[in-house]
Amino acid sequence: MPLRFLAPFLSILLLAGAGLPENGPVPEKKPAVAETEQGEKVATPQEKPEVNPEGTPEVKPEEKPQAKDDEKAPASEEKPENPVDVKPATVQPAPEPVLTIKPEDEKEHAACLADLKAIGAVFKEETRIDDGKGCGIDKPLTLSTVLPGIALKPEGKMRCETALELARWTKDAVLPAAKVALESEGELTTINQASSYICRLRNNAATGKISEHARGNAIDIASFTFKNGKSIEIQPRDEDSTLAGAFQRAVTATGCLYFETVLDPGSDEAHENHLHFDVIERKGGYRYCR
Repeated sequence: MPLRFLAPFLSILLLAGAGLPENGPVPEKKPAVAETEQGEKVATPQEKPEVNPEGTPEVKPEEKPQAKDDEKAPASEEKPENPVDVKPATVQPAPEPVLTIKPEDEKEHAACLADLKAIGAVFKEETRIDDGKGCGIDKPLTLSTVLPGIALKPEGKMRCETALELARWTKDAVLPAAKVALESEGELTTINQASSYICRLRNNAATGKISEHARGNAIDIASFTFKNGKSIEIQPRDEDSTLAGAFQRAVTATGCLYFETVLDPGSDEAHENHLHFDVIERKGGYRYCR
């Protein structure tokens, strides 16, 4: 073989026989903190944040150190986003009911007047009364004589129904009781009233419901006067064992047969010296008798 071809062939054989070592040199681990030649420490760079599948780095929330029991932060006051001055709502009083005078049926009123005349009462028809605030009578009358020979003093204004029930009670209850208990006093001549129509509230109070006196539905009886001049006054007589006491209890008890409301001296302090009778309408025919 010519010499110029031998040299390249030998080079190939030498390269083929030379192999890499099985285990190459392992690089030494770098310390967490590198030092420069002058001995100065160099901070190790922080690890890069992991990248989520969408390609944006994940940001881990920082863990806040828990406060010790004795170093708890005071609770902050919650404030509205848009603070405004809130004033307490003013409570408005309920409006007072509008009271009106109840109109009376023409036929019923005419029938009442006829019955009142038939029983012997003396009265005078009056013009309509309207004193405002619900006080008044649509068809009032002034009663002067309850029954023949028995006067009402002073004469009083009221509705016909009130006058008629007063006359019926006097005829059917008062006269028989007086004849039995007080015959020695002579005939009954006068029924003395303390109040008929008057515009006021119940029991003359400053506040409350309107009285039935203000509608002509009520009358208060103060005493009875007899022919000999003696008067039996209304007073507390529940424990009175005299005939006068028996008379008063009898006429009081029978009053509830004619009137829807009967209040006597045992009811309250406001009625210690009279009997209150009224013809107020109640549901179901209910009557209040005390």
